[in-house]
Amino acid sequence: MKEEYLMTGPLEPTNEAYAIAKIAGLKMAKYYYEQYNLKTVCAMPCNLYGINDSFDPNNSHVLSSLVRKFSDAVEENLNEVVIWGTGIARREFMNVDDVSKALILLMNNYDSADIINVGCGYDISIRDLVEIIKMKTGFKGKVVWDSTMPDGMLKKCMDISKLSKLGFIPSIGLEEGISMMIAYYKEHKNI
Repeated sequence: MKEEYLMTGPLEPTNEAYAIAKIAGLKMAKYYYEQYNLKTVCAMPCNLYGINDSFDPNNSHVLSSLVRKFSDAVEENLNEVVIWGTGIARREFMNVDDVSKALILLMNNYDSADIINVGCGYDISIRDLVEIIKMKTGFKGKVVWDSTMPDGMLKKCMDISKLSKLGFIPSIGLEEGISMMIAYYKEHKNI
């Protein structure tokens, strides 16, 4: 997805309220930049994960939710883990430490009210993400795909060419980041 694709089509129904609020903030920043010369950075991040992420089963993001499900399944010696959807949806993930570095770079080097994508530029299917987390947690049971639940938008991957031109390269790969999340969850789950 290129930055200029924003608002060129209908919003994805499961994210509509969130998207409208985000767009309102982006528009406000743009108008403050134009009217008051207030320097703003309108970063559009991909799916984030990392330290201080929520593992709450009712409102966590996909990666932290999966880390919790599989880590708990190993600890509780469960035979299966149920995952929403079919696993065909694709998502782009970035560690919050890399996002922080990207935001600092943007604040120092990007003078525009235009949005800029912040991501790694590649995606992974939820099915493949599940397999990595399953393997890294040591879960030996069965994965059950609940296809009665929604997959959501089928593909969310950003064009990060503007960010790349500024010299940004993420330093934490997804597999390393997943290992960090599993360790973080295990260390903090009873706190």
